[in-house]
Amino acid sequence: MQMNRISKLALVGLILLCSVLVSSAELEFGHCERVVKRWADASSSSSSEEQHSNNKDKRSLQDLLFFLHVPRTGGRTYFNCFLRKLYDNAEECPRSYDKLRFNPRKEKCKLLATHDDYSLMEMLPRDKTSVMTIVRDPVARVLSTYEFSVEVAARFLVHPNLTSAARMAGRIRKKNVISTLDIWPWKYLVPWMREDLFARRDARKVKGVVIIEDANPYGMEEMLMPLHKYLDTPTAHDIIHNGATFQIAGLTNNSHLAEAHERRLDSMLYVGLTEEHRESASLFANVVGSQVLSQVVMSNVTAKSKTTKSEERDTVSESGSDKSEIKNGTTKVASDKIEAKSGTMTVKTLMEVYEGCSTHLRKSQGTRRVNSLKRISPANFTTETRTRVPREVIQQIKSLNNLDVELYKYAKEIFVKEHELVSKKIVSTSKRSIVDLQNVFGEMDDEKLWTVALMLLLLFLFFLFVNARRRRTSKVKI
Repeated sequence: MQMNRISKLALVGLILLCSVLVSSAELEFGHCERVVKRWADASSSSSSEEQHSNNKDKRSLQDLLFFLHVPRTGGRTYFNCFLRKLYDNAEECPRSYDKLRFNPRKEKCKLLATHDDYSLMEMLPRDKTSVMTIVRDPVARVLSTYEFSVEVAARFLVHPNLTSAARMAGRIRKKNVISTLDIWPWKYLVPWMREDLFARRDARKVKGVVIIEDANPYGMEEMLMPLHKYLDTPTAHDIIHNGATFQIAGLTNNSHLAEAHERRLDSMLYVGLTEEHRESASLFANVVGSQVLSQVVMSNVTAKSKTTKSEERDTVSESGSDKSEIKNGTTKVASDKIEAKSGTMTVKTLMEVYEGCSTHLRKSQGTRRVNSLKRISPANFTTETRTRVPREVIQQIKSLNNLDVELYKYAKEIFVKEHELVSKKIVSTSKRSIVDLQNVFGEMDDEKLWTVALMLLLLFLFFLFVNARRRRTSKVKI
């Protein structure tokens, strides 16, 4: 009874393949569970030994996650499609866009997502708070800010005049409901742009029929404020230019700090890049998501014998100010949270949930944008129309946002380093897993090895049989 090294490696490969298939068929295999636990323990102890204490603190998720949401960086997608899947409503801190309206030390407050700036850290338990943010290319961010200001302001053009529009805006802003008009910087930019759109519409009415032949939406002066004029206004200088730098430094007109510190990004748990969408999402899932999911598993193990009815009720509520942003998605959000909180969600399934959710959200936002911009047709903003922005205007944006340009360069350096680190860790974990499997099976005698191999082969054939039955059933016309 001999089994050489090649046979053992072949068996290891078969087990790895079958473990994936078995999980797909929702079958349990106790031995694999014990091996996985050994990998997790080994990975945890190894990473803690390899990293410097400062870096370890930076990369370790603390009790409170502060999402410093720089406007127009894709943060809403992260909030709805990542953070809301990982955290219960009861774990969210009441958000504080312009005023500090929450107690960050309240029990179960684990997530704070806000457009407020870094100075908010003065109000938070600094040693128990991790910070994350997303940075975007300054030119794209400024163009997106201009476009969104126009888009939201254009929604009010259904009204006959500015007075009627202002009245409606007041009715929209209900108590305990967060509206776009409550959020910095839109509470300043949208009313300003709304007033400008109404003034230009009134001017067109006085002139009579106005034919707009310009194909560049950023220069349709009869319809809306041209981009080059927008960039030079006092409002833009106060709020938009270098906005990401001032927000991360804690020096906006919404600030609670008198001074800032350099290189805030260095101390953050996660820094994403809007332009590197797929890679940023993967980095978030592996750096932040994996730690939240790990904490869920640990808390479930601890609380299994202590579960009470009151604790169960805490996770049921799905109320919130902007849950309706993803239409018809309430049931899906709830089921995703149940999966995450039960400890069955993995980094891979988290990414799958994110991709489905973000695709749906982008479609929803795209439809809303199209409907809003119909009111100022032929003005329309697309990826293609951005290529029509004159070079001198692009240069103007870069010049006015020179601090953001430097910040973005630095954010890219951090992102590349973190991405490489996570990639190496994943490869290292995979190699260590194979070695651990070889060690486990190396300890078995030949008779046990062949018994395990036979069991796995039977499971594999069973999976193929079930899958084939499903395919045949799916082809039947109803």
